[in-house]
Amino acid sequence: MVSQVLVELNADMQKCVDGLSHELGSVRTGRASPALIEDIPVDYHGSMLPLKQLGNISVPEPQMLTVQPWDRTGLRAIEKAILKANVGLNPSNDGSVIRLAIPALNEERRIELAKMVAKRVEERKVALRNIRRDCVHKLRQMEKDKEISQNELDVTLKKVDELIDVYIDKAVEIGRAKDKEIKEL
Repeated sequence: MVSQVLVELNADMQKCVDGLSHELGSVRTGRASPALIEDIPVDYHGSMLPLKQLGNISVPEPQMLTVQPWDRTGLRAIEKAILKANVGLNPSNDGSVIRLAIPALNEERRIELAKMVAKRVEERKVALRNIRRDCVHKLRQMEKDKEISQNELDVTLKKVDELIDVYIDKAVEIGRAKDKEIKEL
């Protein structure tokens, strides 16, 4: 019973940290990354689809992204969606491939992005603490309902605290790595 609660806790915390990693992947740095545009919604023949489902996104050089649509009729729709997404990139369409040059970030924008990354990391840390709180509540309820002993509760709470520390450290490390990437020239 307790092991199941710990497994669920671990899975929930992992999802939270993975979500942070994915969310920060879409933050623009001076370097090209498919994550910048892969989730942009494109109106393709009346359906809203993420860009990654309409073509191949590649990084031919550090400051360039290319989108090779599987169906050339979608080129204009993809180009419009990228402009509409307001990600600060201007698509260049040559009839078969869309090229996106990634401009260098100015210092003011780097500071802005670093603050935003720190805010997102802090939000995830709060979410992790909320997950922990819910788990502790569930464990205390189990002890109250005589499903587990007081001793088992104490041991499990220590494991929960160790787990939260590990995942908060992971979230901080992801944020630190992204911050370093943003501040690189």
